[in-house]
Amino acid sequence: MKLWGGRFTKPTNQLVEEYTASISFDQQMWRQDIVGSLAHVAMLGKCGILPMDEVKQIIAGLKKVKEKIERGQVTFQVAHEDVHMNIEKLLIEEIGPIGGKLHTGRSRNDQVALDMHLYLREKMLELIQLAAYLQNALLDQAANNLDTVMPGYTHLQRAQPVLFGYHLMAYVSMLQRDMERLQDAWKRVNVLPLGAGALAGTTFPIDREFVAELLQFDGVYLNSMDAVSDRDFIVEFLSAASLLMAHLSRLCEELVMWSSQEFSFIELDDAFCTGSSIMPQKKNPDVAELVRGKTGRVYGNLIGILTVLKGLPLAYNKDMQEDKEGMFDTVATLHGALALLTPMIETMQVNKQRMRQAVAEDFSNATDLADYLVTKNLPFRQAHEVVGRAVLYCIEQKKYLLDLSLEEFQRFSPLIDADVYQALDADTVVNARKAMGGTAREQVEKQITAYRGFLEQTKSWINQTSQKVSIESLVDVGSPV
Repeated sequence: MKLWGGRFTKPTNQLVEEYTASISFDQQMWRQDIVGSLAHVAMLGKCGILPMDEVKQIIAGLKKVKEKIERGQVTFQVAHEDVHMNIEKLLIEEIGPIGGKLHTGRSRNDQVALDMHLYLREKMLELIQLAAYLQNALLDQAANNLDTVMPGYTHLQRAQPVLFGYHLMAYVSMLQRDMERLQDAWKRVNVLPLGAGALAGTTFPIDREFVAELLQFDGVYLNSMDAVSDRDFIVEFLSAASLLMAHLSRLCEELVMWSSQEFSFIELDDAFCTGSSIMPQKKNPDVAELVRGKTGRVYGNLIGILTVLKGLPLAYNKDMQEDKEGMFDTVATLHGALALLTPMIETMQVNKQRMRQAVAEDFSNATDLADYLVTKNLPFRQAHEVVGRAVLYCIEQKKYLLDLSLEEFQRFSPLIDADVYQALDADTVVNARKAMGGTAREQVEKQITAYRGFLEQTKSWINQTSQKVSIESLVDVGSPV
């Protein structure tokens, strides 16, 4: 008999049970469901809705159910549809009909919303922590490569020399924005929906603020219909996650290119590469390629939930069961990507000599020759033309700018003097860019210092928040009663 079966005259068709059940995936929220129930029943006792002796029985029963699940003694049943009904059924089996009083003053609609808020706020903290680890690894590599000159690219064509540390700091900056987005979205996750009932609130004199306090929520939904129908917090998470995955994918694309024989800028540690079943010499950057590939599934999860929500009338609809699998999948996908990329970046070997050689074999110092002529009082647009003709000459002669004799330079402009060789040296070119945000070593050092400060602030926020809201820290919410 279904817990809701009183109105029905026939058992549910087995195909319907299998098709509509969510226990296969939402069972991973069993801890959140128990913690939410502990807080709910503690409130029912405080408000005098249930007698304290029954409240204590329910709390003890829920903790026994928790212990059984942890010991692997529980098999969740499709017949009970979802994690909420499975746990309630287990509770009733444990303590008898009194367990059925747990659901007083709530609905599965606000219960499932609570579970997802509890689940996502903890998982987002974990993901921010993992992003911080990756950011730290990139900062360390940047600090170790303050004298490593490499070609900078636009349109995937060599553009201007930059420090490798400077290039990595661009990804540090992206991760900073990603973590800030997740922290900001976390505020909307940390709002309590429980007490909204099915959609219109409840006739019982509940205390929602007390539950919010027990579960460390910063506030409660003011409108019950919004509380049960809102999935903005999941959309916002998936949006931030999609952008984070885009940044990881861009980094991975460069790792794949840089580790190729054509570039040979880096070598990834053997522990993070794989081989070929037929070609013995191969060392493939499979981890980076998979992160790049899995970006699409995260994007798909975002589009999926947006499509589910786009035409739904208020309040709860069964369509909204589709909100969970994409959320779970994105959490797992991001977790795996961040956890793997950190040690891969930490152990990455940088071929400094090859990078410098690459800079010596291109025209990425051409802009600096134009700037040099500007310092000699030639208008930049004219200087641009002069350098363009010099580059064309070099291409025809199979030379680079620094290969030209002073006499050859002066064919293009008499303003060029012997000091041009120093001006076009790769280290000079890099360190000449001293304006804020530039690639000069002193500017990169300032960027590293600034972002290490941001990282410490993020770590402090994570530590303080995690201690407060982790599920393990909330399992005794019912103890005071």
